[in-house]
Amino acid sequence: FMAVGNVLGYAAGSYTNLHKMFPFAMTNACDIYCANLKSCFFLSITLLLIVTVTSLWYVKDKQWSPPPVNPGEEKTKTVPFFGEIFGAFRVMERPMWMLLIVTALNWIAWFPFLLFDTDWMGREVYGGSSQGDDRMKKLYNEGVHSGALGLMFNSIVLGFMSLGVEWIGRKVGGAKRLWGIVNFILAVGLAMTVLVTKLAADYRKIAGPYAGPSPGIRAGA
Repeated sequence: FMAVGNVLGYAAGSYTNLHKMFPFAMTNACDIYCANLKSCFFLSITLLLIVTVTSLWYVKDKQWSPPPVNPGEEKTKTVPFFGEIFGAFRVMERPMWMLLIVTALNWIAWFPFLLFDTDWMGREVYGGSSQGDDRMKKLYNEGVHSGALGLMFNSIVLGFMSLGVEWIGRKVGGAKRLWGIVNFILAVGLAMTVLVTKLAADYRKIAGPYAGPSPGIRAGA
C-alpha cells in the first residue's frame, strides 16, 4: 500500500497541469511550479481527510479498560514509557546497537534524497534554475518531472520487490545477508549521485548551458 501511494503521489508530481484542478492556486506571487506544488498539498489534505473520516466512521474500536484487580493480589508496578525505553537500552546487546545505528544512518541518508531528489535533478543534472530566465526555468521543470518520474519507478520496483523479499532472502542466505546487501547497494547508489552531478556539469561545458543532460546521464540519474 505504501508503494501504491508513492506511485500515485509521484505521478501527480510529474503532471504539469495539476494546478488546473485548483485555479486559485496560481497567483501573481505563485507561478506554475509553485501552483503545482500547492495543488499536490491540496490533494493530499483532501485525501487524508476523506480516509481519516471514513476510518473513524466505519471502524468500530472497543474502548480499552484495565482488568479488575482482586483485593488479595499485589498491584503491579507500572513503568513509564521512557523508563521502558531506557531500560531496554541498558540491556541491549552489541549486535542490536549496530543494527539500530546502521538503520539510523540509512534513513538519515535516504530521507534527504527523497526530499531534494527533484530539485537535484532540476539544478544539478539538467542545469536549470527556478529563478533564471525562461529557458532555465524550462530545464528546471523538465528535471523536476524526470526526478518525480524516477521516484515513481522506484516505488513500482519497491512494490514488486516487497512481494519477493522472502524468496530473495532465502536465495542469498538469510535476512541478515540480504539486509547487508541492500544497505551496500543504497550506499553505492547515493554515492553515484556525485558522479552523475560531475558528468552533467562536464557535459554542459561542452554542449552549452541550455543543452540539458545526455541520454546516458539522464538514465544514470
